[in-house]
Amino acid sequence: MAFLAFDCEGPLTLNDNAFEFSAYLIPRGDYFFTQISRFDDYLADIKKRPGYKAGDTLKLILPFLKLFGATNKLLEEFSAKTLLFLPKVEEVLPALNKLLPTFIISTSYRPYLEALAQKLNFPLSQIFCTEVDFDKVELSASEAKILQSLYEEILKFPLIELPREAQKVEDLTPSLRNILDRLEEIFFEIIWNLDCGVFLREVNPIGGEEKSKACQIIAENLNNSLAEGFYCGDSITDVQALKLVREGGGVSLSFNGNRYALKAAEFYALSGKANLFLELARMFLEGGPLHLRKFSKNLEEDYEFGPVPEEEGDFLQLLERSEAFRKKVRGELIGALG
Repeated sequence: MAFLAFDCEGPLTLNDNAFEFSAYLIPRGDYFFTQISRFDDYLADIKKRPGYKAGDTLKLILPFLKLFGATNKLLEEFSAKTLLFLPKVEEVLPALNKLLPTFIISTSYRPYLEALAQKLNFPLSQIFCTEVDFDKVELSASEAKILQSLYEEILKFPLIELPREAQKVEDLTPSLRNILDRLEEIFFEIIWNLDCGVFLREVNPIGGEEKSKACQIIAENLNNSLAEGFYCGDSITDVQALKLVREGGGVSLSFNGNRYALKAAEFYALSGKANLFLELARMFLEGGPLHLRKFSKNLEEDYEFGPVPEEEGDFLQLLERSEAFRKKVRGELIGALG
């Protein structure tokens, strides 16, 4: 039996829950989170640090959220209050789940996905997400003082700007490398060895390889091959899942994707509403990936869909439009994150 799997933030919701919670709780939290997110992009995509995966931003930020008063209850209440769906999702997602098994594979924290599941009456058993428990960690006064000092240091760093063409550490300027090296020291030497470093040592965000593992688990549980899978994502945390399903012969869709998702996917879509997913899912059921390879649509017809072009010039033109559309739908700050 065929299955659908969606990233949550982007394809289904307009939030970036961790970014928004950080901006709410941490002074200058929007800037602080952006710095950590770009550091994450560097570690995952440029340095390729062993044992590190895209999306681990969500564990790097945890000690600082704890410092500024995060609790399980506060995150639950904030997530439920701020949950914002892409238009038509509240109708489309339940309809999709009746059509064929539908799953959500999200890097976001469980309380946010629980709020979504409750709102849509969507089964939690069909959701993969990041487990976090703020309340089990007691932050001592001495460690709070250390974190406060590190927080102030990170805020003083100039905004991290990673050149789009950078492929290895040596492609970066010495001054930028110094900042990134210091961030590695802060997180993986200083905080890692604190008691609150348990957040870094034990929390396992569902991003990168964890999303591809989730796709494999779904396929195995349904006795499917990946050729019967349809994965939809929009960012760097989706790259491995998009590649896995694509290489397995299934459908890999970049939805309002950034450069990472577009490079990994076979298909792309641009839309401000979720109704396209029903049409694409029905076509997938009828004829598999081959049916979708014969299909295209432009924005004048409600949404844009087609194969990601292989020619570099055409790809760059699409990338510019996709990233601009992404920011239009999700907002400049969230749309610019990796």
